[in-house]
Amino acid sequence: MIIDVALVRRLVAEQFPQWAGLPVSPVAVGGNDNRTFHLGDEMSVRLPSAEGYVASVEKEQRWLPVLAPHLPVPIPAPLAQGRPGAGYPWPWSVNQWLDGTTAGPDTVTDQTEFAVDLAGFLTALQAVDTGGEPAAGRHSFWRGAGLAHYDDETRKAIAALDGRIDAAAATVEWDAALDAQWRAKPVWFHGDVAAGNILVRDGRLAAVIDFGTCGVGDPACDLVIAWTFFGGPAREAFRKALNVDDATWQRGRGWALWKALITIEHHPDSARQIDLILGATRLR
Repeated sequence: MIIDVALVRRLVAEQFPQWAGLPVSPVAVGGNDNRTFHLGDEMSVRLPSAEGYVASVEKEQRWLPVLAPHLPVPIPAPLAQGRPGAGYPWPWSVNQWLDGTTAGPDTVTDQTEFAVDLAGFLTALQAVDTGGEPAAGRHSFWRGAGLAHYDDETRKAIAALDGRIDAAAATVEWDAALDAQWRAKPVWFHGDVAAGNILVRDGRLAAVIDFGTCGVGDPACDLVIAWTFFGGPAREAFRKALNVDDATWQRGRGWALWKALITIEHHPDSARQIDLILGATRLR
């Protein structure tokens, strides 16, 4: 399916004629799960790219307004929900536009300061009470649930990459993550805390976007950025600011290992992340 400017213009004109005259343009950094477009200067349009991501639309519409007042930086604010139309088969969203630049080595001024700020955001997110909903599951792609859901996939990837990575060490790390089970009260998690979903302004944390995999469960999945973005001192500052126990940290390493393993074929740099997770230079 082609999701482009022309489609967005048709959808907006059909369903929100009050915005039909506003310019539409693709965002500079797009995503895979959803396609996002500028709508005028103050709004964005977000459309799921496949059926598996459709559940995020109603979830974000329902819960983002609940979360926003409790968080230290802005998150997307839903303005309207679109329906299928113009040849597009799924619901979609119009959100308030958030200013900022995607987080990266060239946009974050001080990694350690940024790590502490991000930990503060996640701490505030985890403190929001929802009564246990939306519980982690298929809608979150099992983020926030047990790592065992991805056990077969992870072990197959380790076996396939034997010789490129230290398969024995990766297996030990994965087994340890599976053993470190979550036994505390479920809390809010974002589900995809990655540089591409974090906006900065003047080098500081400015906003967090893309809550499509959010839910209530085990927050260990939100620790992946400790290995995919932060260096050693910033990683330790992130852990200290979050007050993460050993078991949760180990599960976070498991989530990071799983993610690196399944992406290494298409992103060879993921091999370096596996090395960081294993904690030594073991790549051959």
